[in-house]
Amino acid sequence: MIGEKYSKAVATNMVIANMIGTGIFTAIGYQVMNDAIPDPSTILVIWLVGGVFSLCGAFAYSEVASCVNRSGGEYSFLSELYHPLLGFLSGWISMVVGFSAAIAALGLAIGEYFLPLIGLPRTCVVSFFWTELPIQKLVALSAIIIIALVHIKGVKFGGVFQNYITAFKLILIGLIIVIPFIYFGYEPSNISFIPTERTSDTILSSAFAGSLVWVMFSYSGWNASTYILGNLENPKKTLPFSLIFGTLVVTVIYLLLNFVFMYVATFEELEGQLDVGNIVMQKVLGENAAVIVSGTFSFALLSGLSAMMIAGPRVAEEIGKDFRLFKLLSKQNSKGTPVAAIIFLASISCFLVIFSSFKEMIEYIGITLTIFSLLTVFGVFIIRKKRIKNVLGIKCLGYPFTPLLFIVLSLWMLYYFISQDPVKIIWCLITIVPGIVIYYRSKR
Repeated sequence: MIGEKYSKAVATNMVIANMIGTGIFTAIGYQVMNDAIPDPSTILVIWLVGGVFSLCGAFAYSEVASCVNRSGGEYSFLSELYHPLLGFLSGWISMVVGFSAAIAALGLAIGEYFLPLIGLPRTCVVSFFWTELPIQKLVALSAIIIIALVHIKGVKFGGVFQNYITAFKLILIGLIIVIPFIYFGYEPSNISFIPTERTSDTILSSAFAGSLVWVMFSYSGWNASTYILGNLENPKKTLPFSLIFGTLVVTVIYLLLNFVFMYVATFEELEGQLDVGNIVMQKVLGENAAVIVSGTFSFALLSGLSAMMIAGPRVAEEIGKDFRLFKLLSKQNSKGTPVAAIIFLASISCFLVIFSSFKEMIEYIGITLTIFSLLTVFGVFIIRKKRIKNVLGIKCLGYPFTPLLFIVLSLWMLYYFISQDPVKIIWCLITIVPGIVIYYRSKR
């Protein structure tokens, strides 16, 4: 590509920002329920498992990306290693679900955190064209449109924006972790983190697999820099560093945050909450001070939305290069920005904000992304067997154990969902069928 490139700092910040989004501040609200894994030690274990799981995936993706050596993530990987149809379907799912639904979910979370700052109740609605929308959905739409405009401006401008807003987010998270231990004007939960007999029973339960889906949604984004491989400076060093270092940083942050959440608030206070950060800060600092933190955090969440607005359009751009029906999506401006692809992704995200719920999107994303990630990681074995040329020379650390661990955990999660709610698999198939039709029609 002729034009501007993303630096190692941008790639790493993109991975970190992509991962730290809504999941970490919503998952624990569902994990502490009685039908989930309401045990402090188990909750910390599952977040550690999620980190190891993601790291194993990052090791494998590094080698797969090194061999395929093309932007687009799973779309490019599966097209090269399996069949163009499978690659197209992963790209299709990424466009209409993977990135767009994740952006929509993050936008909704921004709306939830922003409400206390403007002093409006959650029941407040506003007229929006032909319908009435909750105020948090209007905030979500505004956030998506603003971030889309930022990245339309250019690769360099968007990269600088990503660096600064990710740094801001990390500073804020650091304050959330530290403040409860230096400010003592509240009553902590007094939860014990010592493992019990219940801990081992819960870890081996099907509920653990179900909760792992929420955890993996929180970790989703560990593969973010593979989507812009062709746009990276010195990809041989930048790609593995951004994937591995970014994942390690986020794993440590997630363990600390969950410890703080349970140290401050009781399970009853956390149960079912979508804005756990608000709940914890209100308890520690009081409602007035927490309002400021809430508004600040809604701004910080823009970093995750921004990171996905960098990665997602690159998938659409690669599809546009290969299929005439999507040719418009491959067009770049003079600053290396796929403008049409950004507008396309932002439009789908806005549609989902208006018509979908947060929980539905999270569960659906978890299933579809797990399937394609599993196939990509298995691609390491295909590469070794066929002795495919390793263009960049990056190898999978811990081969074959790390990719095998990733595959086993992925199959465990998929089995849980198939056995608990087969209807979700049907919805996945309903999304895939139009992709098959479009693939063959575009091919002709």
